Amino acid sequence: MMLRNIMAPNGLPSEEALRAALDQSGYAVIHSLVDDRACAALVSMYDGAADRFRSTVTMARHGFGRGEYKYMARPLPDLVQNLRERLYGRLSGVANDWAERLRSLQRWPDNHPAFLDSCAAAGQKRPTPLLLRYGPGDYNRLHQDLYGEVYFPFQVIVLLDAPQRDFEGGELILVESRPRMQSRPVVIPLAKGDGAVIPVRERPVRSPRGWSKAIVRHGVAEIRRGARRTLGVIFHDAA
Repeated sequence: MMLRNIMAPNGLPSEEALRAALDQSGYAVIHSLVDDRACAALVSMYDGAADRFRSTVTMARHGFGRGEYKYMARPLPDLVQNLRERLYGRLSGVANDWAERLRSLQRWPDNHPAFLDSCAAAGQKRPTPLLLRYGPGDYNRLHQDLYGEVYFPFQVIVLLDAPQRDFEGGELILVESRPRMQSRPVVIPLAKGDGAVIPVRERPVRSPRGWSKAIVRHGVAEIRRGARRTLGVIFHDAA
C-alpha cells in the first residue's frame, strides 16, 4: 500500500495517516476531498461577483508562466474557510515534527485562528486562498508560495476538473533540491476533487547524519487541451 494516497470518504484523514504519507513521499493525496457539486460551485465562482476576490494576477505579466489566478477576499466561502481550519488542525503537529527534525525553533499553534494572529502581528493580514485557471498552452513555473516572514510549511492544491475528460497535460510537479545532489522531480497524480498536500518551502529527508533539508518548489506542466482549474488552500496570510 502506498501511504501517499489517502481516502477521505467521510471526512479528513487522521494526522497519523498524513504524517506517514508526507514522511514517505514528501506529499500526500487526499482522494475526494471536495465533491463534484463543490467543484462546480468553485469553478462558477471564478467568473462570478468581483467582490468575492481581492486581486487578479495575469501570470505572463509577472513572468510566472501563463494563466490567471484570483485571490479570494474575506469573508472566505464556507467551504474554503472550513478546509483551511480543519486541514490546518490535521497538519500542525506534522509541521512541528518537521521543524524539530530541521533543528528549527519555529513552532505552530494547534488551531488556525491562533496562527493567523501571528501572521497579523507580522503585518500579514490579506487572505491567500486562490482559484487558478489554465487553458491550452498555459503553465506555472516552479515556485514557492511565500507571502512574508511568517508561513505555514504545508499547503493544499485541489483539482476542480477531470483529467483527460476536461483537459490534457497540466500535471502537478514537485522538484526537490538537496546540496551536492541532482534535483528530484515528482509528478503527483490527481483526479477531480482530490487534494494534494505539499511542502511550501522545504522538508526533512533522512541522511547519513540524521536529517537534512530538501528545498521544494512546485509548478504545473503545460496544458495541451481544455481547461484546468484548481483551488489553492494556503494557510498563512499575505503582507
